[in-house]
Amino acid sequence: MNTAGFRGFCYYMRLKRLEISGFKSFAKKTELFFDAPITAVVGPNGSGKSNVVEAMRFVLGEQSLKSMRGKRGEDLIFNGSRTAPRQNRASVSIVFDNTNRTLNLDFDEVVLSREVHRDGVGEYFINGSAVRLKDIIELLSSVHIGASGHHIISQGEADRILNASIKERRAMIEDALGLKIYQWKISESERKLEKTDENIAQVDALRKEIAPHIKFLKKQVEKVEQARALRDELAELYREYLKREDTYLATESNSVAQDKSGPSARLAELGRAHAEAESAMGKQDGNDPEQMAKLHALEQALGDARRIKDELARSLGRVEGGIEYEERRLAEEEARAGKEGRMVPAKEIEAALAGPLSELESAEQVGDLDGIRRAVRSALQTIRQFTQGLFSGSRPDAGAVEEAKGRINALKQERETLSGKAEEAASHEREAAAQLEVFKKTIENEKNRSRDAERSIYQIRAERSELLSKLESVRLREERLDVDMRHFEEEIREGIALVGMPIREYEQFTLPADAMHEPRDMQEGRRRKIERIKIRLEDMGAGGSEEVMKEYDDAVSRDAFLERELLDLRQSATSLRDLIRELSEKLDQEFKIGITKINKQFQEFFILMFGGGAASLQVVIPQRKRKESDDLTGLDEDAVPPEEEDEEAGIDINVSLPHKKIRGLEVLSGGERALTSIALLFAVSQVNPPPFLVLDETDAALDEANSRKYGDMLDNLSRYSQLIVVTHNRETMSRAGILYGVTMSSDAVSKLLSIKFDEAAAIAK
Repeated sequence: MNTAGFRGFCYYMRLKRLEISGFKSFAKKTELFFDAPITAVVGPNGSGKSNVVEAMRFVLGEQSLKSMRGKRGEDLIFNGSRTAPRQNRASVSIVFDNTNRTLNLDFDEVVLSREVHRDGVGEYFINGSAVRLKDIIELLSSVHIGASGHHIISQGEADRILNASIKERRAMIEDALGLKIYQWKISESERKLEKTDENIAQVDALRKEIAPHIKFLKKQVEKVEQARALRDELAELYREYLKREDTYLATESNSVAQDKSGPSARLAELGRAHAEAESAMGKQDGNDPEQMAKLHALEQALGDARRIKDELARSLGRVEGGIEYEERRLAEEEARAGKEGRMVPAKEIEAALAGPLSELESAEQVGDLDGIRRAVRSALQTIRQFTQGLFSGSRPDAGAVEEAKGRINALKQERETLSGKAEEAASHEREAAAQLEVFKKTIENEKNRSRDAERSIYQIRAERSELLSKLESVRLREERLDVDMRHFEEEIREGIALVGMPIREYEQFTLPADAMHEPRDMQEGRRRKIERIKIRLEDMGAGGSEEVMKEYDDAVSRDAFLERELLDLRQSATSLRDLIRELSEKLDQEFKIGITKINKQFQEFFILMFGGGAASLQVVIPQRKRKESDDLTGLDEDAVPPEEEDEEAGIDINVSLPHKKIRGLEVLSGGERALTSIALLFAVSQVNPPPFLVLDETDAALDEANSRKYGDMLDNLSRYSQLIVVTHNRETMSRAGILYGVTMSSDAVSKLLSIKFDEAAAIAK
C-alpha cells in the first residue's frame, strides 16, 4: 500500500479540498480533503460516488449536462425526499494550494466556485468574486485542467480511446497533449485569413469601383488646374488693369471736378446778376408794384395837401369877402341913413366875386369832380349872400349895426385861424411836392439803371451760353466717368467672383511713372484681354472648382487609404499564412514530440501491466479517396475526374502481447483491452501531468491479478499527480492514503465517512 504523504513529493500545485452543497444527492454541505497522493472514494452502487466526480466536472466549468447525467440545470440540484426538503441551489467549490503561484493569482489559496439556481441561472466565483466562465477556463488551462479533459477519466471513457477512429484518436491525443490551443489558434487564424481575404476582395472591389470616378475627377481637376492658372493670370492682369483704371478714374474725377467748379461758380454769379438786371428792367417797365404804389401814394398826398390848401383859401376868401361885405353893408347902412338910395361900387362887386372865382379856378386845376362840386356850391352861397345884402330894403338900426360889427369881428378871428391853417397847408403842399419830385427823380434814375441792366443782360446771356456749353462738355465727361466708374465696380465684383478677395490687392500694385501718359486704347486692350480670359473660364465651367478639388482629394485620399488598407490586409494575410504555417509546424513538431513521450510512457505502463510485450502509437496517413466512385469507365475524354479528398493524419495503436502472437487491438480480450486502454490513458496523462487525475471506476473490468498491476500504475502516477479514484476494487483501495466511504440512508442524502490509513496504522500499532 502506498501511503506516502505529500512531504516526499514536490507538486507545483496541490488540490486541497472539495466542498459540495445541494448538488445532486449531497443535500447538505459536504467536504472532501485531499491530503494524500491517492484518495479513494468507495461505496455501494447508487450511493452517490459518481456524483463526486460530476461535482468536480461541474465546478471546473463543464457545460454538457449529459456528461453530468442531467437534462436541465435544476436536475443538478437536490430535489428533496420524504424527510429532507429540496434545495433551491447547488454549489460546488474546489480549493487549490497556490503557495508557489502556479495559478496566475496573487493568493496562497485559490477557491473556484460555481452555483446553479432552479431558474437556470449560473454563477462563477474566484475567491468570492463573481467572474465569467471564460475566466475560469483561462485560469485552469494554464495548468492543463479542463472541465472534461484527460484528467477526468470515467468508466466508459477508458475503452473509448481504443474504439475511436484514427482521426478521433488523434483529436483525443492532441487534447491530452495540450495542442488544442494550436488548433484553436490555427482555426482562429484561418477564420481571420478568410475574413482578411474577404476584406481584400471587398477593398479591391471598392478600388475598382472608384477608379473610373477618380479618372473622371482627374480630368475635372486638370480643368480646374487650368482654370486656376487662368485665374492666376487673370489676377495679375486685374491688378494692373484695376490700378490703372483706379488711377485714371481718380485723375479724371479731379479734372472734371475742377473743370466744373469754375463755370458753375461763375454761372451762379451770372444768375444772381441776371436776376438783379431783370429786376431793374421790371422797374423801368412800371411793373414794380411797390414803386407804383409809393408813387401813387405821393401823388395822392400832394393832391390832398393842395385840396386842403385850396379849401382853406376858399374859406379864407369867403371870410374876407364876408368881412368886406359886412363892412360895406355897415358903411352903406350908415350912409343910407342920410340918403334914399346908393350906388354899388364895382370894386365891391369884384371883392364879393373874388372868393368864388378863386375856388372855381382851383377846382378846375385839380380836376377832381367832387372838388369842383364843392367849389360851385361855395361860390353860389357867397353870391347869394352878396345879392341878398344888396337888395334887402330894410334899414339897419342901432342893434343891427352892433350886430354887424360883431359879425365882422368874428369873421376877422376866423380869418386869422384860416390864415394859419392856410400857411400850414401850403407848407404841407410844398413838402409833398418836394417828396414827389424826389421820388420821380429816383424813378428816372432807376430807369437809367435799367437800361444799363438791359445791356448787362445781353452780356450775361452771352457769357452764360458759353459757360453752359463748357458745362455740357463737362457733363458728358462726367457721364462717361460715371459709366466708367460703374464698369470699374462691376469688374471688381466679377473679379472677386472669379479670383477672390485678393483681387483688392490691386491698390498695392506699383505703376510706372509714365502710366498716365499712355493712350486710353491700351487700357481698353487690357480690358478685352481680361474679357477673353473670363469667357474661357466660363467655357471651362470654373464654377464649383473647390467642390471638385475636394471631391477629388477625398476620392484620392480614400483610394490611398484603401491602397494602404489593401497593403495592410495583404501583409496581414501573409502574416496569418506565416502564422498558420508556423502553428502547423509547431503543432506537428509538438505532436511528434508528444507521441514520442507517450510511446515511452505507454511502453513502460504496458510492460508494467502485461509483464512484457510492446505497445506504441503510430501516425498514419490514410490514402486519398475520391469524393465519388473511383469507377472512371464510361467517362468522356473531356470529362474532368472527380476531386480527391485529403485525409488528415490519424493515430493507430500497435500492441504485441508477451508470449503470444497477438498483434492488433481487434484480437485482444476484454481484460487485455481494459489494461491496454488504462496504460494508454495513464501514458497520455503523464506527458503533461495535470495537478490531479480523477479515475471513475476505470478498474471495474480487472481481475485480481490485473488489479495489482493497476495498483502499481497508480503508485507510479501518484508521484506526478494527485489521484482521486472512485472504485469497488480492494486492491485499488489498498493503495489509497485516504478512503472516503459514501453511503445513502432512507432520506436519499449522500453522506461521507473517511479513513486516513496512516493514522489508522499508527493507532493499530
